[in-house]
Amino acid sequence: MILGAQLYTVRAFLQTEKDIRRTFQRIAEMGYSTIQVSAIGNIQPTVLRAICDELSLKIALTHTNADRILNETEKVIEEHDILGCNYIGIGSMPDKYREPDWYDYFAADFREATGKIAKAGKQFMYHNHHFEFEKFQKWNGKRLIERLIEDFSPEELGITLDTYWVQAAGADVCEWIGKLKDRLHCVHLKDMAVRGTEQLMAPVGEGNMNFPAILKALEQTNAKYLLVEQDVCQGSPFDCLQTSYNNLAALGYR
Repeated sequence: MILGAQLYTVRAFLQTEKDIRRTFQRIAEMGYSTIQVSAIGNIQPTVLRAICDELSLKIALTHTNADRILNETEKVIEEHDILGCNYIGIGSMPDKYREPDWYDYFAADFREATGKIAKAGKQFMYHNHHFEFEKFQKWNGKRLIERLIEDFSPEELGITLDTYWVQAAGADVCEWIGKLKDRLHCVHLKDMAVRGTEQLMAPVGEGNMNFPAILKALEQTNAKYLLVEQDVCQGSPFDCLQTSYNNLAALGYR
């Protein structure tokens, strides 16, 4: 498994081409060789790829606007070909589909696009938060995450499992790694700490989650990329990425 940086962590520093170059340089200097593109400013795919090639950075995954995936599928695939990226993701379930009465339309709406993505040799990736683990009476106690894996084949939909949000939902991270093991091409690693009664996102290894066990469980899956992410940082987001990298490198992951 290859260690990478989820650029949502440093999104404030990615809104101009000049800042993208500066930020990518800092990411490469930390030791990362792989990135996920997310929440980035307007930049042509050819320019983005050129910057990455200059710095020996590989784009593993993107988070792409869901409307573009639905309505500009071929264009999105073409852009990912330019980027050299095989994983096309969304950052969350669009709001309207989160209600049990409307969720059924998600599979109906996205199946054509996910089929085109799979036919192109790429993989559509769904990133979870905590709301996917709520049990619904309407579904006889099933969770939205369970409906997703029932409604889409592994070829149509992969899961970018976010360790923090599984923990925040009160679910067992290692158990869900096992349940989703055939779909976990990419994983988001972030830790959970506490301050008083408040939950905090933390660099990997600086919180209370059992990352030795989580990483061991991931070794039994088809996960290719371990992507460090921290949505909210206590201090510099660059320092948070560096701390996570150092702690994971000490465990043998680079």
